[in-house]
This record gives sequence, C-alpha cells and structure tokens, in this order.
Amino acid sequence: MRQFVASASPASPLTSPLPWPAGDAAPAAARWLAADLPRVEAQLALDEALLDEAHAGRLSGPVVRTWMAAEPTVVVGSSSRIDEEVDRAACGRAGVRIVRRPSGGLTVVLGPGCVMWSVVAPLPPESPPPITRLHEAMLDPLAAALVSAGRPVVRRGSSDLAVCDAAGERKVSGNALRVRRGGVLYHGTLLDAFDLGLISRLLRHPPREPDYRARRDHASFLANLGLGRSALDAAVREAFAAREPLADWPADQVAGLVRDRYDSVAWTERTA
Repeated sequence: MRQFVASASPASPLTSPLPWPAGDAAPAAARWLAADLPRVEAQLALDEALLDEAHAGRLSGPVVRTWMAAEPTVVVGSSSRIDEEVDRAACGRAGVRIVRRPSGGLTVVLGPGCVMWSVVAPLPPESPPPITRLHEAMLDPLAAALVSAGRPVVRRGSSDLAVCDAAGERKVSGNALRVRRGGVLYHGTLLDAFDLGLISRLLRHPPREPDYRARRDHASFLANLGLGRSALDAAVREAFAAREPLADWPADQVAGLVRDRYDSVAWTERTA
C-alpha cells in the first residue's frame, strides 16, 4: 500500500498541542483535508481509514477536516443498541437511514445545518495519554475558537460543548473518539442551523446522560450556534492550527471500508 504522510513546516506548530507526553517532540503541524464525499458512509470510512494510517505509523501529524451530510441521517455509536436509542418506525416514516460509526458514544442525527468535524492524530504507542486528556486537548481549543467567533461556548460532561447564556446551558456539540495503538480519531457534531425538532422525532431519550442535562428532553437541551459553515470551518482550523492543505487521502481504503463495513447490514445491526 502506498505511503500516506501528513507533514508541514515546523514554522507552523499547533497553537494547542495535542497530548504528547511532556518532554517528547511535538508532532508535525496539522493539515486541513477537504474531501468531497457525497455519502455519510464514505465520510465515516474516511475517518476510519485515516485512523488506520495513524495506527500503521504513516501519519506524521494531525489531519483536520469538516463535512456536512446532504440529507438527514441517524448515526449510532459503535456499541449503541439501535432500538434503545432510535425510533426505527419514525426513521422509516421519514425515510432516514441508520448507519453506524467506528467510535463510541450515543446516537446523533446529521444533516444540512449540522457541521461534522474530525481530527485524526498520531499518538506515541509506548505512552498514550489518558482519555480525559484527549477530551481536554480536543475540546478546549475548539471551545476557545468558538468563543472567539462570538458564541459563549463551554465544555460540559465528558465530551460535550454547550452554549451558556440566558437560556441556560444547552448542548451544541456531541463528540466521540476511538483510540488505536499509535493514533486517535476524535470527531463530532456542531449544531449550527439544524432542524432540532427532527432529533426529537427520531431519537429516544438517551440511556445515559451528563449531569448538566438534568433529564431535559431534546428540544430543551439542544441549541444551534448560528454562525454559518464558513465561520465554523474557520474556528476548527484555528483551534488546531490547520493552515496547510492536504490533497491526498487513502481513497482505496475508504472504498473498501464502505463496501465491506459501512454498507453492510451486519455492521449496522452488529449481527456479525
């Protein structure tokens, strides 16, 4: 398989370094990947393929990207029980597909107005950081960038971002990760101009929730950022100093993962 390496000049280091152990050399600067893939399944496969590259030692620095689903899609976590978290009948009536991602966490609904963001970064296999440090390293700089963009965003729970204003604390971003030896995939949602009522119609109340949710239903708990796609892209890029473009990506691996996993009923239903 060809070598896939993300690298950049040391002149553009990360403004918010990812969690390398103290004393170790920092990774190469982050690169920005703009991949125009029409299907949610292919986007999820690209995240996993990049993680595979990090795991294999072929990713020298973080890869950062955003994308948006063209149509409403329910995406369940790698270990989610669909019928516990999703109203299948409602999805069927609305013509909304259910797909499964490679990371943990609970179910989300994607679609126009919900920006997805991803960071895939190599990690030192001999001393990977704790999960709490990964959440901090990914979410704190993004929250700061969103504050700079004009929204009062704070980190809440283990992996949420919320706006904190006169209406209280309402979730605008839910995130998940997958760690392999040598690499981490961290990705999630940024609700911006999304039909929040759709989430109430398609998802059940989650089987677990952070304390700050306080048993609120979806409609009371969620909010949109209202910044626009270009501003959110700029915030993600600024959070991880992803200034240099990356044109190459593992297309063959993505196609294979879509064929063998993401288009598979056995994967979605976890029957195999």
